[in-house]
Amino acid sequence: MASTELQLEALAHMALIVVDLQEDFCPPNGPLAVTGGRDVADGINKILRLPFGLKVCTQDWHPQDHISFASNHTTAEDKAFSEFAHQNPRNSAETVTITLWPDHCVQGSDGAKLIQELDISAIDPANMVKKGQDKRVEMWSAFQDCFKHNSCEQSNLLELLKGHSPTITDVTVVGLAMDFCVKHTALDAAAAGFRTVVFEDLSRAIDQSETGKDELRRELRVHGVAVKNSSDVSFLAL
Repeated sequence: MASTELQLEALAHMALIVVDLQEDFCPPNGPLAVTGGRDVADGINKILRLPFGLKVCTQDWHPQDHISFASNHTTAEDKAFSEFAHQNPRNSAETVTITLWPDHCVQGSDGAKLIQELDISAIDPANMVKKGQDKRVEMWSAFQDCFKHNSCEQSNLLELLKGHSPTITDVTVVGLAMDFCVKHTALDAAAAGFRTVVFEDLSRAIDQSETGKDELRRELRVHGVAVKNSSDVSFLAL
């Protein structure tokens, strides 16, 4: 079999997950704008044209009274970008430290819309995954909320991956923000048994310091997630 045919066959077993390329996460007006957030759209559009077996796009889709919004907390300490001890509503023994955010990606708002630069024409509407809809829980990952025991919110993403034919064996994750929703989506994909890679050049982090980037790469790799640039992967030149 020719090299190109082998590469196309490999792509048929791969899923591409585009995470949260939404107005509220992008300059110039997003309340949680990630520096350079819009800049990844052209590169993501390029790989969206490739014949990945499955293409998924995610959106934060919060109710106005979501627990991650600082505006929904009344104490003086609970300001935007402060830490908050988040207790699992279903398991009082489990607490996760989260960051409180400005209001963002409220359901139906302009800020929740995908940025116009992103071409989603190659993505089946059935593969659009909305997350963070349960007001009680923070949800970084596109798979489930931040709790490990008795989670409250799960999306249909694992079902999409597991139920696909041909079988999905590999997952590629890109988008925003690399140190939150991209990271946790990739970690959950790897934990579910998929060979997982994050394309760093097609993602942007909130913390763009060299120390932050190095720590993020280490954390991902320790948990079995490869960190590469899209230019490192030969079949992307098809």
